[in-house]
Amino acid sequence: MQFPESWLRSMVDPALTTQELAHLLTMAGFEVESCDPVAPAFSKVVVGHVRTVSKHPNADRLTVCQVDAGLETPLTIVCGAPNVAPGMKVPCALVGASLPGDNAGKHSELKAATMRGVESQGMLCSERELGLSDDHSGLLVLDSQAPIGADVRKHLALDDHIFTIKLTPNRADCLSVLGVAREVAALTRAALSLPPIPPVRNASDALFPVKISDPDGCGRFTGRAIRDVNAHAVTPEWMRRRLERAGQRSISALVDVTNYVMLELGRPLHVYDLDKLSGHIDVRWGRSGEQLKLLNDQVVTLESDVLAITDGSGPIGLAGIMGGDSTKADLDSHHVFLEAAFFFPDAIAGRARRFNFASDASHRFERGVDFDSNIAGIERATQLILDICGGNPGPVVDTIARLPDRPSVAMRVARAQQTIGVAIPGDVIGDIFTRLALPSSREGSGAGEVFNVTPPSYRFDLQIEQDLVEEVARLYGFERIPIRPPVAAAVMRSQPETQRSLHALRSAIAAADYLEVINFSFVEPQWEEEFAGNLNPIRLLNPIASQLSVMRSSLLGGLVANLQYNVNRRASRVRVFEVGRVFLRTPGLPEAPLEVAGIRQPVRIGGAALGLALEEQWGVPARGVDFFDVKGDLENLASPQALRFEPAAHPALHPGRSARVLLEGRPIGWIGELHPRWQEKYELPAAAILFEVDAAPLQQVALPVARPVPRFPAVNRDISVLVAETMPIQAILDDLALHKPPLVESIRLFDLYRGPGVENGRKSLAFRVLLQDTQKTMTDPEVESAVAQLRERLVRQFGAKLRD
Repeated sequence: MQFPESWLRSMVDPALTTQELAHLLTMAGFEVESCDPVAPAFSKVVVGHVRTVSKHPNADRLTVCQVDAGLETPLTIVCGAPNVAPGMKVPCALVGASLPGDNAGKHSELKAATMRGVESQGMLCSERELGLSDDHSGLLVLDSQAPIGADVRKHLALDDHIFTIKLTPNRADCLSVLGVAREVAALTRAALSLPPIPPVRNASDALFPVKISDPDGCGRFTGRAIRDVNAHAVTPEWMRRRLERAGQRSISALVDVTNYVMLELGRPLHVYDLDKLSGHIDVRWGRSGEQLKLLNDQVVTLESDVLAITDGSGPIGLAGIMGGDSTKADLDSHHVFLEAAFFFPDAIAGRARRFNFASDASHRFERGVDFDSNIAGIERATQLILDICGGNPGPVVDTIARLPDRPSVAMRVARAQQTIGVAIPGDVIGDIFTRLALPSSREGSGAGEVFNVTPPSYRFDLQIEQDLVEEVARLYGFERIPIRPPVAAAVMRSQPETQRSLHALRSAIAAADYLEVINFSFVEPQWEEEFAGNLNPIRLLNPIASQLSVMRSSLLGGLVANLQYNVNRRASRVRVFEVGRVFLRTPGLPEAPLEVAGIRQPVRIGGAALGLALEEQWGVPARGVDFFDVKGDLENLASPQALRFEPAAHPALHPGRSARVLLEGRPIGWIGELHPRWQEKYELPAAAILFEVDAAPLQQVALPVARPVPRFPAVNRDISVLVAETMPIQAILDDLALHKPPLVESIRLFDLYRGPGVENGRKSLAFRVLLQDTQKTMTDPEVESAVAQLRERLVRQFGAKLRD
């Protein structure tokens, strides 16, 4: 919300400086983002009247002007502006004037100068010379009624300040100068001076019929026909100035009036060309397939949940959002119809975003507009139109279908004192409600004292007891609430050794040279189909963007998008990971956290690697990252737990290069190479390696067990065998670990060979066996016996052929 300070002080003028007022609003919950002067400081700049303009004798682009600046004699001023003309009034800087310089905080003093042989006794100013904007295409033209010699700062009210307030979404009542003025009056007890809004006397019997077919969307529709208006009338300077300083561009007198009333009273209005309306106005839900061209030239297709304003020709506006182009009032309009309506917030919320635009009206209606201000808004706008454009107003037609219920809200004094932490007396609370103009009644006494507050029509944010407690705290003053140390004893809780935190998992994967990314939880529907095989994702009722309309059930889509983003910026090596929630309809595992409304939200860890396996260097030949590189990273992440991998198909992964990840026999995720189809679609230069696993199983680890350091030497032996090509190596390792002799500490594969010397259909495996006896030094016969048992097991169980 942006507005000039002078506009606010015309309604309430507390004895506070500008900075004190800004601080007061911020501490009351209305964060003042900026409070900037309209113009930087300058002096000795007056209203000048250009009497004559003649060509400079020695320069083609300069003119010599005789300017009346309110002094005894006219000033001779050399000017290079292309728009200078006799009779215009412009800012004139006198000799000795202090003007804003090029650098912030520095000013320059204007001196008399001779330009191409002609003495210049001042300077005619553009907006840039006065620091009003960067426009220096021509002189700043003042209105013809500006008094000659008057101080330009006073004439243009340049000592004003522009406030920009960051409102919370619940305070729609303060999306107007009146709303902010109410708050300032309540905070400071200063008198509130509302703009006078007397009823306008009817000058004609012009009426236009109105019907509300769907009262669940539109509760009230008020209108007035005004005939014989002059749409070419010029908006007054005072109104144009207030609109511009509130961030509104002046368009035409009729449109400016509606914008002005919206900013002043918080009441959105719309003006129709009465001659362009047909039949009667009907407010109803749209019908699928209906189309409407809006004021911004956008053509939208209506749906059954979009509220529309229609007449005999069909839709003529999106209710509460924007009017249609076919019935707009323009400079050729002679008869107009002024509209003020109340639309229920639920009927407006999200519709403008659905059509990829926003409007000031939708911003207000979807938060809640005062449903008791229709007639006041119509009367105020009518009077302004009559003052500026003239016309003959007809009677006000007020059609009421259904208005919101305003049930009273009870607030317990004891509850408010407990929440705020201060024993605020009941009399003080009653005074706060009075200052806020909240009708209230008081019941009980002592610990049972209760206030029953009836929210006014403009306060949609007062619905539960906590809302009233917040109002009491704001008006009492957050700065008056004492800072007290916590009364609870701080206890350092030990972290279970069998539970790893998500931060520990993040640190482990980051140590493997992956960078963390944070992606949206809502994704494109196409990602769900391509990367998760999910044809029925959880859809959002109110997405922030049309392409981000479903909740993700996999992290892979976002990670592939991260790869594509970096590749498009010429990154040759990308390794990223994400820790985040996914959203599943299927029943979850017992430890899956946060099940809400049948939707499971487990935390997963996903990663993606693309490009070189290692940074380019002289010590290792360059090679691309492969399945086994990322498999090793995942095994290190799970350590000390042992993962198992079994071939399986996944919609996002290469059919022959993907595996299901298991922990203790239970599937926890996937790993594999990106499917060639998606590699081509997302224009990746090489196959990316992806993984995604549930975080909860990796957080559980066994309790560490201390083992004595062996005092006797260990022995290594190698076993080399030929086995069938189709034999899974993990099956061999699992079997040997289960049936190994007591002396064998570990068995690991250190070589895999296919090629010359190995018959077709077989592969050569080499295992390294570590033997250890913690009680004594092993003898050679003991070692050979243990190794022989392993060889025999390989031959008998797996049909292995020993190699020399």
